[in-house]
Amino acid sequence: MLSRRTAFRGLAALAGATALAACTITRDGNVTTITVNVAKVKAYGAAGLNAVSTILSVAAIASAIGAPAVAGIEAAAVALSASLAAFSTAAGSSVTVTYDSTSFKTAIDSVLADLKAVASDLAAAVSGANTKVGSSALSTATTALDALQTVVSVFEGLLGVVTARRVGATMTEAQALAILHVAV
Repeated sequence: MLSRRTAFRGLAALAGATALAACTITRDGNVTTITVNVAKVKAYGAAGLNAVSTILSVAAIASAIGAPAVAGIEAAAVALSASLAAFSTAAGSSVTVTYDSTSFKTAIDSVLADLKAVASDLAAAVSGANTKVGSSALSTATTALDALQTVVSVFEGLLGVVTARRVGATMTEAQALAILHVAV
């Protein structure tokens, strides 16, 4: 019988393998070339925007965190939307990015940075509202946040970003995107 921990590790490995199959990463010295699945990047950005909509649509959450926090989250969503639009315009239907250790893959990095900012702002909001809202509202917000954090982790894996792995991931990329109403 599989332990819960073993099952989660298997899910995480499967999600990682799925994400990495969506791009090709090659390195030659300091030069890295990434061929990115543009649809995935667009889906990840849409997931972030949908997470904002989902969490802020829970009136109890929006009320509990207050207008300044809501405005900050909305500003982060606007930045994400703008970087996603810039990426979409620059990438078209496919993109190959080649960079060395001193340059940046600006459009993709911007989407990831803005997506992480949205996730961070939403995490702070949900945490701040934790004791102020009912369990149903908190459950909706937490599920959306977990899905978004999964998408961020998968996106980082797709780009080969080395960060601390998200402990306790409970869903696959496909589950996370479905929760956030995004199809790839």
